[in-house]
Amino acid sequence: MMLFFTMLELRHLKTVVALAETGNLSKAAKRVNLSQPAVSHQIRGIEEHYDIELFERKSDPLKLTAAGQLLVELAYEVTKRIQNGERDLARIAQGQAGELRIAVECHSCFDWLMPSMDAFREHWPQVELDLVSGFHADPVGLLEEDRADLVIVSHAQKRTGVSFHPLFSYDVLALVSRHHPLARKPYLTASDFKHETLVTYPIPDDRLDLVREVLNPARVKPERRKTELTVAILQLVASGRGVGALPGWTVQPFLDRKYIIGKPVGKRGLQSRLYVATKTSASSLAYMQEFIRIMRDVSFATLKGIREIPSTAAKS
Repeated sequence: MMLFFTMLELRHLKTVVALAETGNLSKAAKRVNLSQPAVSHQIRGIEEHYDIELFERKSDPLKLTAAGQLLVELAYEVTKRIQNGERDLARIAQGQAGELRIAVECHSCFDWLMPSMDAFREHWPQVELDLVSGFHADPVGLLEEDRADLVIVSHAQKRTGVSFHPLFSYDVLALVSRHHPLARKPYLTASDFKHETLVTYPIPDDRLDLVREVLNPARVKPERRKTELTVAILQLVASGRGVGALPGWTVQPFLDRKYIIGKPVGKRGLQSRLYVATKTSASSLAYMQEFIRIMRDVSFATLKGIREIPSTAAKS
């Protein structure tokens, strides 16, 4: 008699979950760090072994069959139990207490962080979480100064003793009022900002994707207005007092309500990324690894328009 688990391994379950969540072979392959042929081979092997089909092949995105849905539910249950078991073992090995001081370079990230912090506290109540407030010229330097344990940044520049862990990539959108003439354009270019007032956070230009990647190379220097609050940027844009540029995922609720209009920057759009920076010596801490995992899981479950960053894009 054939046993159900003679074929399945944890790697298969992770692949099935990735396919179910992304609906796409290429995206699933990036998530599990495999080639697309390797993912296809895994799925084909499962289907041949159990004489079933997991996905409807001609659907886009891929749709689960009844057997596929059953396997995905099993995968979620098994992977969750394994994560819980690994966490409990790590608690025994490393202790349950600790401190995690979090600094954020992305100033629109605070609201997004809250659900991740809440989920983390459920499993690690003895680890103290704290947000390092303020604007910092060198956020990664906070690790070296022992003023932070984890920093969320948009660039992974090699630095001794620091490891970078990829979170996700996303599009930076130009933001304009519903009544602005630029709202009728399919996308904006550097010249469109020339006679506008650009509203930004009060941070150096080399940390503003629009300025660094688009405006400076074109030698376009619009009038500037700065504020520390995301909501203030959105209000100024909505009232026609300026234009802005923010991550699409962080302003999606305002775009859905037509409070403001978002436009791609350039014909191909302007892409950016988020990474977690930690001290290399602290990267192996179980609660550090779990907080990073939770951030990724919460991000892909709740944010619209984000994408995987290849694991090779960030190295210590």
